[in-house]
Amino acid sequence: MDRIPLYRRWHGDPDSPHPPLLLIHGGGSTIETNWGLLLPLVEQTRSVLCVELQGHGRTASGDRPASFEGSADDVAAVLDELRLGPVDVLGFSNGGQVALQLAARHPSLVRRVIAASAPVRREAMVDGFWDGLAAGTFDDLPAPYRDADRAVSRDPEHARRMFELDRELMLGFEDFPDELLASIHAPVLVVGADHDVVRADHFVELASLLPDGRLLIVPGIHGDYLGERLAAGGDPAALRRTLPHLLAFLDAP
Repeated sequence: MDRIPLYRRWHGDPDSPHPPLLLIHGGGSTIETNWGLLLPLVEQTRSVLCVELQGHGRTASGDRPASFEGSADDVAAVLDELRLGPVDVLGFSNGGQVALQLAARHPSLVRRVIAASAPVRREAMVDGFWDGLAAGTFDDLPAPYRDADRAVSRDPEHARRMFELDRELMLGFEDFPDELLASIHAPVLVVGADHDVVRADHFVELASLLPDGRLLIVPGIHGDYLGERLAAGGDPAALRRTLPHLLAFLDAP
């Protein structure tokens, strides 16, 4: 499979004693929309590597179909190029699915994983999600995502292709096999919100299927607890409540 060179950017303290923290954004997102509130809080004590996946932000769309496996291999290529690993990984939504694939396909590159609001079963989504996605058009992409992508890609058609890639990716999404999840031996913190677009009982199931799975369900909605732009609306309160739990997981022996 052809690799797509991913845009990557460092933040934080290059001399931090902590392992580097890799951030993998969700669908429709850029570094800024997904991590704009979180980065100032974690870059004080950690070296943080952000990437933008296929067709998102500053990364080209390429010619291949989008897949979680392909994106995981793209991320692994970045880590190999930078001679990094094992790193800690925080992936949100689609980025959480990529993070789990990365841990399964490239275990030597991953130390710990936070899989945030990441479904691994189609039935995990709330009622109406799949019908809404199937009927969705580019006009339904929220303006903050559309505008943020255009601002950094400088290409009006890039955001449209991003939407198409994400829609095709999710409509073609198949359940992660139990065997794949059982092969992930890195500690994984499964995080979700109690009013997420992913059912809370799915987070419980996912944590139970992982050999070293932990579970954290927080009050809120899809992404507000990470400061994601659309969900949090610029309010870092939910992020500030949740972040100590995430850091405690990463800092555990």
